[in-house]
Amino acid sequence: MGPQTPRDIASVTGLNTNAFPMAPASTALNLCNIHTHTNAEHKAPGYSVFVNDTDSGGYACNGTADLTEAELAPAEGAYKGVKPGDTIEVHFVHTSCDIEPGEGLGSCLSDTCTDPLLRVEAQTFLVVNDGSAMDFTKMAAVGKTGGMYQPGMIPSDTGTPVVFRGSTTGPSYTQQTCSPLQVTWSVRPQCAKVDINSLHAWAEDGNVFNETKSHGVRQLVTAPELLSPIE
Repeated sequence: MGPQTPRDIASVTGLNTNAFPMAPASTALNLCNIHTHTNAEHKAPGYSVFVNDTDSGGYACNGTADLTEAELAPAEGAYKGVKPGDTIEVHFVHTSCDIEPGEGLGSCLSDTCTDPLLRVEAQTFLVVNDGSAMDFTKMAAVGKTGGMYQPGMIPSDTGTPVVFRGSTTGPSYTQQTCSPLQVTWSVRPQCAKVDINSLHAWAEDGNVFNETKSHGVRQLVTAPELLSPIE
C-alpha cells in the first residue's frame, strides 16, 4: 500500500516513496464531505496529549486541563459522541471530481470519476460550552467560490499546515490493515476552540453531509515504511 495516515506531523521521517501526484490547493477542488473524529487522529505540537490506544483514543489538545468550569458545562443536543472538554479533528475533504457535497467519502467519487485527486484540510478543535468560541455552522456552510464547492471557512491562525502524502483514516484501518486510497493531507499544528452548541445546531439543521455524530479514530501510524517523507 501507499503511505498511510494519521501521523505525528512534527516528524518528517518516512520511507514510503510511493509518490502519487499531490492534489492542488483546496480552492481548486470541490468540497465533497465534512466530518469529525473525537480526539485527534494526528499528533501535533498543539495536540500531543495521548488519550489511549482504542478506537476512542487518539490525542487531546494541550489546553484541555486549563478549561474553566463554564467552558466545561454540559450541553445536550443533536450531535452525538462529543461533549465540552473533548478534542475533535475535523476533516474538510476535497476532490477533483465534478460532484456535489454529500454523505460519506463516496460523495467524493462518481461513476465517471473513480480515481480523483483527494485533499483533506484538517483542523483540530477543543470543544467548549462558550458562545464566543468558533461557530461550526459558519465553518461548515457550503457555498461556491470560483465555480467550486467550498466550506464557509477554515481557521487561518492555527499555524502553517503540514502537507504530505497519506491515506484515508478511521478505525477500520490499522498498521496491519492499510487504506488503499491516496490522499494529500494539509494538517494544521495548533488547536482552536469551537462552541459545542454550534455542533448541535449543525446536526439539528440537517446538514448536507447527514452527519449527526463524531467518529472514532485510527491509531497513529509509526512504522517508517508506512509513512511518506515530509518535504
